[in-house]
Amino acid sequence: MTKSPMKFILLVLLPLAILTLITMPWLGGHRPAWDVIGRPGAGDLDAIIFWQIRVPRVLLAMLAGIGLSLGGVVFQAIFQNPLATPFTLGVAGGASLGVTVSIFLGINLTILGFSSLSFAALVGALCSIALVYGIARATGNASPHTMLLGGVAISFFFSSLILLLQYFGDIGNTFRIIHWLMGDLSRASFDSVLQVLPFILSGALITGLLHRELNLLTINDDLAASYGLHVERMRIILFLAVSLMIAGIVTVCGPIGFVGIMAPHICRLIIGANHKYLVPAALLFGGIFLALCDTLARSLATTAEIPVGIITALLGGPFFLWLLFKQGRSGTTER
Repeated sequence: MTKSPMKFILLVLLPLAILTLITMPWLGGHRPAWDVIGRPGAGDLDAIIFWQIRVPRVLLAMLAGIGLSLGGVVFQAIFQNPLATPFTLGVAGGASLGVTVSIFLGINLTILGFSSLSFAALVGALCSIALVYGIARATGNASPHTMLLGGVAISFFFSSLILLLQYFGDIGNTFRIIHWLMGDLSRASFDSVLQVLPFILSGALITGLLHRELNLLTINDDLAASYGLHVERMRIILFLAVSLMIAGIVTVCGPIGFVGIMAPHICRLIIGANHKYLVPAALLFGGIFLALCDTLARSLATTAEIPVGIITALLGGPFFLWLLFKQGRSGTTER
């Protein structure tokens, strides 16, 4: 663990994020000419590939990585569980169910500037948030344990409904559903960047301002209460704020897993668990990580792009197992 976390953030992660933003649009199967940088409105192939496809795609990847990483940081703190992510709590499951229903019914509308798929995903995610919160309130105890179990139950229920609709759907719709569920950034545009930006900014602002509260929630509810923190209220505020941020991301990108586990834990290993530094570090690292994964996804295959969700899952599966073994060994050592 570094002794100067702020120096690591400013001198390593921030320059890396800027470098990623500058270099990633140039990488891929087709290399645009260098003079394309001065022709953002041109209609030639190089300008279209660079400005209309790759630049918004890299921006969207970085924004999505920021949000997913912050979601992992917050959920691991408020649920006091190192393996908790927004996907564990059913937010992605709700969005996925919304999209599946929209495709199954053949809905093709534009609502408030959102495509039917994006709007359905947002509604599904909001329903999931409401259900988790409603279950916690119905039990009279919005504890981390109750909300976590409620979220897992809802996630499994939504998954079963998705499978049911896939079974009864035609081949074309089933393929569209499966492709969306893989998590993909190929539909990126400047409109989608602007669509997701308010969700990211609001979630990042709230998370950054409440870093002290996150530190207290991570340690112990009783200790947090002794410092004057209304634990249940703060947990609900953070849960709703971050869930809405994740909902905004999933509506545009689909469910991209494991970023919320890998980025926060790698940053903890380097700079420690103080959320004053962990939040900005995870924010930058998550953006860099997903942008690199997406560049890899669109560069590996020559005939077709690989959905970025497959790349993150291939990396995240072994990482998740390593984390489980690490947690098990530390628990054995403590006993």
